[in-house]
Amino acid sequence: MKENKLAELSMEFSVDIINLVKQIKEHREAIISNQIGRSGTSIGANIHEAQYAQGRKDFVSKLEIALKEASETGYWLELLHKTNYIDEQAYKTLSAKCTSLRVMMIASCRTAKENTK
Repeated sequence: MKENKLAELSMEFSVDIINLVKQIKEHREAIISNQIGRSGTSIGANIHEAQYAQGRKDFVSKLEIALKEASETGYWLELLHKTNYIDEQAYKTLSAKCTSLRVMMIASCRTAKENTK
């Protein structure tokens, strides 16, 4: 059940990121929008892949990749905010969602690692 919630939230976040990219590209910004588009949607793709992992190690590996992508996405969100491409409210909302995903992935990785012992 937890993984399904994680998959749902990551899909929702991916949609938010795609909408953000559309908005940023209206301002003719391509470098950061491409980066955040890739890292932000990669989170959900890796979580989705983890659901079909070939074992616990593969599951953890996919979630750890998603976790790294979430960390990168957090960086791009902060940069977009500091360069005034997104306002304070958009930054706080997206950053909170990204943080929630990271917290859930850390907990899932920890649980999966403990269950292999």
